[in-house]
Amino acid sequence: MSGARLKAFHLARRLDGVGFSDIVKIRNRIMELRAQGARVFQFEGGEPFLNTPEHIKEAMMRALRENKTRYAPSSGIPELRAAIAEKVRTRNRIPAREEDVIVLNGGMQGLFGAFQSVVDPGDEVLVFSPYWTPIKDLIAHCQGVTVLVPTAEARREGFAATLARYASPRTRAIYYNTPQNPTGVVFTRAEAEEVARFATERDLIVIADEAYEDLVYDGEHVSIASLDGMFERTITSFTLSKSYAMTGWRVGYAVATEPWMTGLRKTTLYSTNGVSTPSQWAAVAALATPVSFFDEIRAEYRRRRDLLVAGLNELGFHCEAPAGAFYAFPDVSRLGLDSRAAADHLLERAQVATVPGVVFGEHGEGHLRFSFSTSIETIEQGLDSLRRNL
Repeated sequence: MSGARLKAFHLARRLDGVGFSDIVKIRNRIMELRAQGARVFQFEGGEPFLNTPEHIKEAMMRALRENKTRYAPSSGIPELRAAIAEKVRTRNRIPAREEDVIVLNGGMQGLFGAFQSVVDPGDEVLVFSPYWTPIKDLIAHCQGVTVLVPTAEARREGFAATLARYASPRTRAIYYNTPQNPTGVVFTRAEAEEVARFATERDLIVIADEAYEDLVYDGEHVSIASLDGMFERTITSFTLSKSYAMTGWRVGYAVATEPWMTGLRKTTLYSTNGVSTPSQWAAVAALATPVSFFDEIRAEYRRRRDLLVAGLNELGFHCEAPAGAFYAFPDVSRLGLDSRAAADHLLERAQVATVPGVVFGEHGEGHLRFSFSTSIETIEQGLDSLRRNL
């Protein structure tokens, strides 16, 4: 092969800063241990513990029987967009119309489209940290710059003052995730209002991630786009994955006005050209689920949260009860190890699989992420293994 041809064999530069998930490496190690005959107590995952409700599965099967399998409009079938618009108006207090809604392949596609629609090369995005790990890669794909804003500092010293310290003339947007992954922090209404004022005063766009909107145990969920003057400067990404145990169905949606909706439509049209038609009919059924469904689900998650958090604190791993999502984020610094070594230590000694805090940014160092979206038995046995082996 000639040298001239070899020069062509490189990826586009916009992928230079885009990595792969550390969690995949952890899962590979789990599979190795299982192949060796070990039982592993898994707390590293990010999926609901329950199965997809039967009425949603039946709606999918009905769509198949009725041959609702042809191309759908790339922005989503009208029935689903109407249901979403009604849901976000009544439950999220966002004044959306059907034309402000696009159906997507999970929350990830919503976030991908949002960053692609907003961020130019060199633009800076303020990201509350610790943060969900793909965010820095989504920003890097736009050749933007991630600027980490410590959540603890913002809550302690005030959001406006903290954001001002990290902002610059190149700041373009704020990534706003509540409830947060990995910490379970739920921003209060007052905190949302402070972020909104800052965004308005600095003329910034907010990319809101509300994947865990229905899993709030303490406080309330406030959609920042519902606040005065914020709908037009916010792109909000939602998913059915966590609320309805539909992770593998890959159905989500985004809500935004123009010009952002044009960007979302373009990124969807030239990537997936829409979402599986039968899955969209299942989503219509999901959104018709009575809101009382979430009362029972939250009670089950709260039971698991309280059991895990109490056990971690008994082990000397200081852990505050998360207000939302389904993760605990204990301080494990008493082990005297960095978070990657601590995760390895728990896996090797106690067969307990977690995620190193540093995976979620530098402000996660010294912590591990435990998911309590698992069985009561797994939580009890995992804690017992930690007590016996650490």
